[in-house]
Amino acid sequence: MFVKSLEFVNYRNLNHDVLYPTDGINVICGENAQGKTNLLECMWLCTGGRSFRGSKENELIKFGEKFSEINMSFYSCGREQTIQIIIQNGKRKPILNDVPKNYVSQIVGSFCAVVFSPNHLSLIKNGPEERRNFVDAAICQIKPAYTSVLSRYKKILNERNALLKDIPRHRELEDTLEIWNEKLASEGSLIAAERFAYMDKLSIPAAEFYDGISKGKEKIDISYKMNSGAEKSMNTKDIELTILETLRKKQQDDIYCGYTSSGIHRDDIIVKINGKEARSFGSQGQQRSAVLSLKLAEATVLGDKKGEKPVILLDDVLSELDSSRQDYLLRKLKGMQVFISCCESNVNAKNVFTVKEGNIYISGEE
Repeated sequence: MFVKSLEFVNYRNLNHDVLYPTDGINVICGENAQGKTNLLECMWLCTGGRSFRGSKENELIKFGEKFSEINMSFYSCGREQTIQIIIQNGKRKPILNDVPKNYVSQIVGSFCAVVFSPNHLSLIKNGPEERRNFVDAAICQIKPAYTSVLSRYKKILNERNALLKDIPRHRELEDTLEIWNEKLASEGSLIAAERFAYMDKLSIPAAEFYDGISKGKEKIDISYKMNSGAEKSMNTKDIELTILETLRKKQQDDIYCGYTSSGIHRDDIIVKINGKEARSFGSQGQQRSAVLSLKLAEATVLGDKKGEKPVILLDDVLSELDSSRQDYLLRKLKGMQVFISCCESNVNAKNVFTVKEGNIYISGEE
């Protein structure tokens, strides 16, 4: 899988242009705040995911303009395909191969990429939500239907939380909680089963990559820990019953607090290095190595499942890694289309794009 062309209109600070990248390594150079990350963000949005910077839709439109447009031509599944995204009125309208789609989620899985940004270097250090989002986003690219399950769960969770806030004023509503308990447990068990399955696949290459980075001196272990106490040895029905039992057990506490304190939205991905949790006991170097291993493993699993390697987007992360980790990363990405943003390039690449005040210039170096 690789990008053949990328056109952007009224996108952030970028001036209208069309890029024609190579299918190997593409370097995007420039000083800070010139638009390097905007280019990578353009491509990432074509996966159907949200901005990896956490930006809202209206923030993607150039100041003073009413809309933004992205047009990408890419090669996948043995043929050239196209994705068009129009951003207007706080929404993204996707068009895949000239066929309009109602929702962005309907293009998920068509164009696949793995993004690695400075924010991801805190994946280990930050709270569990960031790790859950990492796993869920990865599963969505492999199984697009998973987005619908996540959406249903979120809606049910919001309904249950609203009910919990109303019950202290209307005690008669408490009897209706069981309906939402059952719905939440049912959808939650589907999500948990997918997470367990994905973690089984991710943990093997992640351990291999970490072993290579640490030169065999350290071992990494990654596991999915459920808030309800359910375990991966359980089938989906047993997970559902365990979640339901926990919801019932904590029901009075939830009413008192006004929110749902248990469920898959409270789960965590535990990363251990030599038996100790990396979040609490890992050094900065160990945490960076762990994140690097996770992202490389994500690309590996995605490539294995899709039958073709994903596009790799590296947003200003090489400067955060020492030379040995940089070399290891680039060696492992050989054979993939890679986009690397940086202030100064010391990476050998056929295409070097220079970004200055939203304009793109290209020069080649061997």
